[in-house]
Amino acid sequence: MKRQGLLAIPLALGALGLGYGAQSLSSRPHGGQESALLEAFMAAPPPAADTHQSAQELRQLRAQRSANGLAEPSAGSPVDLEIRVALLAASQEPNLSATGRWQLVGRGGQLLERGQPGQVVNLDLFRRTAPEAWLQSDGAALVVNGNPYAGRIRIVNSGGLLSVINHLPLETYIQSVVGSEMPSSWSIEALKAQAVAARSYALAHMARPANRYWHLGDNTRWQAYRGLEATTPRTRQATASTAGLILSYQGAIVESLYAATRAITQEAHGHLGASMSQHGAQELAQQGMRYNAILGSYYQGASLARLRSGSR
Repeated sequence: MKRQGLLAIPLALGALGLGYGAQSLSSRPHGGQESALLEAFMAAPPPAADTHQSAQELRQLRAQRSANGLAEPSAGSPVDLEIRVALLAASQEPNLSATGRWQLVGRGGQLLERGQPGQVVNLDLFRRTAPEAWLQSDGAALVVNGNPYAGRIRIVNSGGLLSVINHLPLETYIQSVVGSEMPSSWSIEALKAQAVAARSYALAHMARPANRYWHLGDNTRWQAYRGLEATTPRTRQATASTAGLILSYQGAIVESLYAATRAITQEAHGHLGASMSQHGAQELAQQGMRYNAILGSYYQGASLARLRSGSR
């Protein structure tokens, strides 16, 4: 693939890495609960000083990466980040229910409505009485226009026009994106490469949200997301085995672009930066490449970094 630059989203740079403040990512219905605050850090080495020796070491490192793949950071504790995904098509005419008993709760925590499994939420009543509500169900999937979703559903009412936003754990979201973007029957190493690329792309948009209510949409304008219907044991395996791993470049998150084929990556992303061919990733995996070598071949100059929880 033609060598290109990396489209990276800069964040606050610390002495040993980069800190990403995720304040208010765990938004909950208001009602006396304190706002959750979680900080995620990427364990990545700082860029080397710009000297002749450092440049030589960097060339050697890149040659090593071409052969062995990007170095994998040490394991860390999972980071409980929440992502907000707009279900754009569903927002036009939403039909909401759940596979279990559900509640519709207002912004102030008041109960607006409750229902049994399969019972449809009365949105006409909601449109007349509340600016915002949360659909939630303990342990059951929430159903939006016939498709099941994990987490919670936030409905924002703007003069009768509704926005439907899925709030869910980042890793649960990645499990679905992998299955929405790639056939889950593909090589596990290709699926793992897709998981890292999808997570890095998602983090870039969490740092730079598309809207005051949501980070990114659910269609291919961002990256495809089909909820629980796209989640399989193999996409869960690919996500779990790369948990917390993202791509980093000089202390910033790489907005890891990708597309189905090399031709499409060149046409769609050639002017933006490095981009992964999904079919190319599958071909490399079938040749025996591990996911980190696949990523290194497409996102040249990047490093793998791992999100970890802690304080600054």
